[in-house]
Amino acid sequence: MRHTNQLIFTTLLILLLSACSSGSGSRYSMRHDAAPLRAPTTLEMQDAIVTETTKSASASRPYTVLGKSYSPMLDETGYSEEGIASWYGRKFHGYHTSNGETYDMFAMTAAHKTLPLPSFVKVTNTANGKSVIVRVNDRGPFHDDRVIDLSYAAAYKLGYYTHGTAKVKLEAVTIAGATARQTYIQVAAGSILANIEALASTLRDQYKLPTNIVQKDDIYRLHLGPIKDTPHADEVLKKLKQNQFQNAFLLYTQ
Repeated sequence: MRHTNQLIFTTLLILLLSACSSGSGSRYSMRHDAAPLRAPTTLEMQDAIVTETTKSASASRPYTVLGKSYSPMLDETGYSEEGIASWYGRKFHGYHTSNGETYDMFAMTAAHKTLPLPSFVKVTNTANGKSVIVRVNDRGPFHDDRVIDLSYAAAYKLGYYTHGTAKVKLEAVTIAGATARQTYIQVAAGSILANIEALASTLRDQYKLPTNIVQKDDIYRLHLGPIKDTPHADEVLKKLKQNQFQNAFLLYTQ
């Protein structure tokens, strides 16, 4: 019995030391990245809101990764690039990004090697024309053949989350370019999010326009747009009113 107890104690000690050793060798608890266990919601797949930002001083300094040096931009105005996008998910979820924020695989964020942190960029999947605006708050991907690493939600919206990578076009979005007068149509409002999300999906397919859901006081308002020109907006509004949405109206934002 004494020999058996000693054997059990020794085995447990070895397992404990092994667990501690494996946990100390990496910043992350997962060895390989993986997709989340659920799909992003409609709210989570909305574009990042472009705002005034204070650039991270520490993330603006030149740095070296895997023997290669990078010099971050000080101003993203006019930036445009084409290349391969990848995505990152559960392995990095909840850990700090390069500018100190917390990575959320369901938020519209991205990693880039040299764009200022934070900054905003429009990413368009050149294969299907789908686009998204993301907040760049991390560094990477450190592969010569990739230009940006998107959150899982952003990759899902662009339609390449099952493929791993996609050819994309990147265009910087600054507050000056984002605050021009834009036209939306408020189509409907309700207290049940699932109903508003289902309607948003239907209208996106029918009118080939983006949708935006705004929550205020437990009410979800569905906006269709932005729509670039007033004649187009008037035409869409007319069709909506003919198709049961009598209370739809134009909404202008700055």
